[in-house]
Amino acid sequence: MNTLNEQDKDSPLREDTRLLGRVLGDTVRSQEGDAVFALIEKIRQTSIRFHRDEDFAARNELEALLDGLSREDTIHVVRAFSYFSHLSNIAEDQHHIRRSRLHLRAGSAPREGSVAHALELADENQVPRAKVRDFFENALISPVLTAHPTEVQRKSILTCQLRIAELLDNRDRIQMTPDELAESEEQIRRAVLVLWETRMLRPSKLSVTDEVANGLSFYDYTFLREVPRLYSRLEDILARHDDSWKDTELPEILRMGSWIGGDRDGNPFVTADVLRKTQRMQSQVVFGFYLDELYALSASMSLSSALVNMSDELKALGEAYPARSKHGDDELYRRALRGVYARVHATATRLLGTPMGRPPEFAAAPYDSADELLADLDITRRSLIENGTANLAHGRLRLLRRAVRVFGFYLAAMDVRQNSDVHERTVAELLSVARPGTDYLALDEEGRIAILLEELATPRVLSSPALTYSEETEGEMAIFRAVADGHKQLGTASIPQAIISKTDGVSDMLELAVLLKEVGLLSPHEKSLAINIVPLFETIEDLQNAAGIMDRLMSIPMYKELLVSRKLTQECMLGYSDSNKDGGFLTSGWELYKAEIELVKVFKKHGIRMRLFHGRGGSVGRGGGPSYQAILAQPGGAVQAQIRLTEQGEVIASKYSNPEVGRRNLEVLVAATMEATLLAHPEAAPRPEYLQAMDELSDHAFKAFRNLVYETDGFEQYFWESTVISEIANLNIGSRPASRKKSTAIEDLRAIPWVFSWAQSRVMLPGWYGFGSAVTAYIEKHGQQGLELLQSMHKEWSFFATQLSNMDMVLAKSDMAIASRYAALVKDEALRNKIFPRIKGEWEKTVQSLLSITGNAELLDGNPLLKRSIKNRFPYLDPLNHVQVELLHRFREVGANATQPYSADDDRVRRGVLLSINGIAGGLRNSG
Repeated sequence: MNTLNEQDKDSPLREDTRLLGRVLGDTVRSQEGDAVFALIEKIRQTSIRFHRDEDFAARNELEALLDGLSREDTIHVVRAFSYFSHLSNIAEDQHHIRRSRLHLRAGSAPREGSVAHALELADENQVPRAKVRDFFENALISPVLTAHPTEVQRKSILTCQLRIAELLDNRDRIQMTPDELAESEEQIRRAVLVLWETRMLRPSKLSVTDEVANGLSFYDYTFLREVPRLYSRLEDILARHDDSWKDTELPEILRMGSWIGGDRDGNPFVTADVLRKTQRMQSQVVFGFYLDELYALSASMSLSSALVNMSDELKALGEAYPARSKHGDDELYRRALRGVYARVHATATRLLGTPMGRPPEFAAAPYDSADELLADLDITRRSLIENGTANLAHGRLRLLRRAVRVFGFYLAAMDVRQNSDVHERTVAELLSVARPGTDYLALDEEGRIAILLEELATPRVLSSPALTYSEETEGEMAIFRAVADGHKQLGTASIPQAIISKTDGVSDMLELAVLLKEVGLLSPHEKSLAINIVPLFETIEDLQNAAGIMDRLMSIPMYKELLVSRKLTQECMLGYSDSNKDGGFLTSGWELYKAEIELVKVFKKHGIRMRLFHGRGGSVGRGGGPSYQAILAQPGGAVQAQIRLTEQGEVIASKYSNPEVGRRNLEVLVAATMEATLLAHPEAAPRPEYLQAMDELSDHAFKAFRNLVYETDGFEQYFWESTVISEIANLNIGSRPASRKKSTAIEDLRAIPWVFSWAQSRVMLPGWYGFGSAVTAYIEKHGQQGLELLQSMHKEWSFFATQLSNMDMVLAKSDMAIASRYAALVKDEALRNKIFPRIKGEWEKTVQSLLSITGNAELLDGNPLLKRSIKNRFPYLDPLNHVQVELLHRFREVGANATQPYSADDDRVRRGVLLSINGIAGGLRNSG
């Protein structure tokens, strides 16, 4: 494992997978008995026989085995195959780490997705170094963690998995003796045993604070340590690349963001109290980290003033605090850092209302801001550098200083989000009370703009504490007051964005501005905004109107004056999920691309920097896929050194539960943003005819998608009966309802459960439907020349190539044979026979169209790593699908006929459904 062996590079992966599989099998046998182990092993071998040997007789044998399971055995099978999926993920992640380390040790050229590679490309393309410096001085890259109503994995499970990953990593890094290897395996066995005996599911409904706690766990795993390490790595790479970067610290180009606890769009459980509690929970995490680091740092800084020089300001800082004993009088670094510890402890006590960490040795005044804490750490750093001990400034102190600069006292920059309809009703009520006779809702768009601008011109507020408003209005105003309080306590960076869902007009933006003025977050007198007002364009129509709306908004002098206080930067959020549910995969991607092209023009016209916030999900149907390719596929000028993008659900765990994998994924975001900014082609596409071809393809795909989903009688019923959507809606998986309204309409359904449900049934419809019909119609019209043009688009245009690559991945993960079993859940046979053959026929056309354009013989021929992964994991995934269908049969039968509360047996079925959802999501890795 210590050399770069390309001939059998996957051998260590196979060894790790076999080890974990063997340990899991032994654990099942020891805990559940020989009969259960034999059953699971027989299912495993039969599934492998079918998949790897293409033994189709094995499929019938497998189905007979799975159909005959008792309820108790069903749970055992679901758990075993779910855990194997998760263990396979651990082995794959470890293999990626192993391969990266081997390439580095072998002195290989920088790999794609690294900042070193991006710098090489910049040199090759003769990008001036001043332009590179300008990028880093102005960049902002922010992955934003969001709650996920289909994420059912507990922090305890993630912790167990992280322990197993650490043990595998140790075996890879350390040359062990036979005894040490045996002990290592025993440790893995103990870790897998704990995993097997840990409850995978929560016993009660997931609350918003549960979601917050789950999101915060990734700071413990990865972000608090790996974000500072990434900064150090970037600074070192830049210094080696260009001497002018030597001893230069990067500004805060990478910042973590969060929606969890602030996203109240359709979630009645996100209240002002929840927002305040979320900020408190975030602060607890970051203060706990600072206190631990300061304690360790002070313990290590035993430098004596008798042996080393110290700056006057360091001496003053140290002498301001008492020594632990007379023997420590000369250890001024240690005294200074113990003083810093005491002040941080006092700060945490003041902000959180309760002491944290180890009690300080003496009382000290709290810090008023994180900047004051940083100033004291900077005194320590300067003294070390100026007095011959600079090496000590580049270890733990360097990382802690960076953490303070990035995380402050708030940890993650929270966004608040609400639907424009709620803002509209809130403003209407405030106006009706403050200006009797005003019927805001009856006004047209221009009338609304006029009255809103009138209100924004005066410092007078509309609301009065002496009056009572509706529950909705009181709730909205409480949220904004909580935001204002958060700014006072933790700084404006703690909540920098307010996002408006379903933005379809300028009035939506100005309504939020009026509400911000009510709580002092907008000052008409100073013409300043304390928070970014961010429109979210979601539907196909909204995307088409986005540029016009922003043009009209930025033409308003008052609004443009407010942007001066935001450094003349305006953020726009683009919704991948709802646009896909509205118009299908191809049309959504194309309309997003065109919207960006037009927005670039509008922002350039007004002299405003544009920052795009990409509302991507984990699945391709929600804008997912590899982040590196997605960022590079943006049109020229759309990535102006700044980008934000959402990270959701099981993708968060996949990317960030392993610290090393997490740091790599964060670097990919920086590298891709750098390349897209410095090297992007200025034209929208390499050839003008590509744009015309995409318009035609999109038009055909849109019609095909809309016809199936919105124009086919009974499709709504088919969807609810052939997928796990009703279980997702009813089984308390997340804090947020699956639909925005109490209905089963596709229009009201949230995009996450829509996409997730299709993934669970292995149809993956939102990630490909309509493409086959579009290409077929296009080639029928344009003939061989049309196909050749599409092939050229794939070779020359990164946008089109990325779309097809993502679709290739989705199609490879789909399975129409398994999908047919879910279709059998539809009780109306005529409806089933009307819709499923259409889906299957379109899938076949889409696969053939994709292969014709790419020139590949099979799906994923261009992505051998993913092809290998799918080949290895699907024998363990397919039984989960099969069992899930049977469980759904049982669960729905009980639900339809039950006149009494569920029995223990019925609850096992319910648990089995949830466990299967978790296992399938883990096996697919990016389904939500």
